[in-house]
Amino acid sequence: MTETITEVMAAAVADAGDTPFLILPDGTSRSYAQAWDEAGRLANLFVALGVTPGDRIALQAEKSVPALLVYLAALRAGAVFLPLNTAYTPDEVRYFLADARPAVFVCRAADEAAMHDLYTELGVAHCLSLDATGAGSLIEAARSHPAAFANVARAGDDLAAILYTSGTTGRSKGAMLTHANLLSNALTLRDYWRFTADDRLLHALPIFHTHGLFVATNTIICARAAMIFLPRFDVGELLRLMPQATTMMGVPTFYTRLLDDPRFTRAAAAEMRLFISGSAPLSAETHRAFSERTGHAILERYGMTETNMITSNPYDGARVPGSVGFPLPGVEVRIADAESGTPLDGESVGVIEVRGPNVFAGYWQMPEKTAQEFRADGFFITGDLGKIDADGYVHIVGRAKDLIISGGFNVYPAEVEALLDEVAGIAESAVIGVPHRDFGEGVVAVVQSRDPALDEAGVLTAIDGRLARFKQPKRVVFVPELPRNAMGKIQKAALRDTYSGLFG
Repeated sequence: MTETITEVMAAAVADAGDTPFLILPDGTSRSYAQAWDEAGRLANLFVALGVTPGDRIALQAEKSVPALLVYLAALRAGAVFLPLNTAYTPDEVRYFLADARPAVFVCRAADEAAMHDLYTELGVAHCLSLDATGAGSLIEAARSHPAAFANVARAGDDLAAILYTSGTTGRSKGAMLTHANLLSNALTLRDYWRFTADDRLLHALPIFHTHGLFVATNTIICARAAMIFLPRFDVGELLRLMPQATTMMGVPTFYTRLLDDPRFTRAAAAEMRLFISGSAPLSAETHRAFSERTGHAILERYGMTETNMITSNPYDGARVPGSVGFPLPGVEVRIADAESGTPLDGESVGVIEVRGPNVFAGYWQMPEKTAQEFRADGFFITGDLGKIDADGYVHIVGRAKDLIISGGFNVYPAEVEALLDEVAGIAESAVIGVPHRDFGEGVVAVVQSRDPALDEAGVLTAIDGRLARFKQPKRVVFVPELPRNAMGKIQKAALRDTYSGLFG
């Protein structure tokens, strides 16, 4: 029985090795067989360096074909892949290396000298470099090794990767993902989103995150499809290459930036069959504007580092704006009381909990934290607040940590944001709670506007009477752009810090 992504790719190489796997912006490509051979050289190098099954291989490097192949090579060698956000500073990298203790660390060529003392201090046996062009000491060392490599056998419950969470509620936690977690989710998404060998996915996402690495890459491998592999998000390049593609995965920012470009027309998207959005909430306004412009309804889905993908709007059927769709086949979702864990009925708002083959094996070296995040019956507590409507669609209301308690009443930011985003002239909004002497927390709307004439009074007038008084923003502030992390998520913690003194 197939249990790993590498077994799926090995079968693709055996059956159709000349099939394109990675298509680069300049028109050159790597077939499945060529990528397999390059990954084989890297895997031979890792084994020669002393990597044994279960060892960690860490990577902090710019997106490139060799960077992606380090992932496949690590799995082929029986190792555990540890991708690190390219924005992490050396101090942040210190934490991850000290915690995961990798056998090999691949860093950017420009960082190699700066990292030397760090990896030496932490006892990392080998540090190799890889730059944005795909050159570096890693590639030089791999050239002397053969392409043929016998994959190290791994079972479904063996670890395949560790991805660190953002650490917004404490120190970062390493989510342990097994081969079965990755493969089960990729096979499900392949079928649910109708991917076939005829598909060409526009890939402009980073590869240090679940979205670009697992959702995109693994699903494409399982479908024997190809990725048009861009080094970064660039509207001009997306528009140039879109006629060659059939699908695209992106964060909401990708779609708002496309809509801002007059070159993005119905004709530009004529060859596409599917646009998928995730990693951050997609506003109803963007959903509607995109549909009007292109005739395509963006398919929004929901997942986490710890769970891979959980839900998705349907391929056939209504893709409901503001909803993340239905639980994926084989995945159980329930809404529960955050404190007691008691399942809630109807459309009650509670914490979203999930159980299924997609759910991670726990947090690296944190057994107590792992135990806290699971119910006794195996459901993982996501920390997201949501509800399930009468038609079975899941709606995300917000993060539990983003819940605002104003005057003793609960305010769910997503509800207020949805209303604000309907106001003419508002591009997007973020609702936060900041300290307030009388109410505990005051509701603040941080707004990105498209209309220079729009002011605070105009916004408050537009939503007056449409929300309970305790939910209405006490202040509206305007910003040229909302702060986001690398995956497009609005950084509400940063906004709370910025406006913490708004009420004195």
